[in-house]
Amino acid sequence: MKYLGGVILMAVVAACVQAVSMPDADEGAAIFAENCVQCHGVGGRGDGPWAAGLTPAPSDLAQLSVDGAFPRARVLSVIDGYDRTGLPGHEMPEFGALLRGETVPIDVGDGVLTPTPRPLAALMAYLESIQEG
Repeated sequence: MKYLGGVILMAVVAACVQAVSMPDADEGAAIFAENCVQCHGVGGRGDGPWAAGLTPAPSDLAQLSVDGAFPRARVLSVIDGYDRTGLPGHEMPEFGALLRGETVPIDVGDGVLTPTPRPLAALMAYLESIQEG
């Protein structure tokens, strides 16, 4: 009977994992439009309506990839406010409190799936989709 209980538990866990839908760039675009375009602009180039009054200017988010690799861990850390190392003045607001919700498994580049709030993962998917180069 113990074995049957373990099998049922494993089946329930597997069903939950399979039921997770991953966020896509369109979902992230909506979050970007609500929270980021004021500074980073519609295309993420750092040319939003508030950008002219900011020093330093907001980053060009379409140029984050380095040698074709998108820095997922770094991007997630900057957005949620965990890591602002190397950002002059640290002017970007912290969005960690706005990006709460159910978590989804995201590979941040080390092969390990990290539970990440869905809105944060969606925003990352959008930023990854607008990379030029």
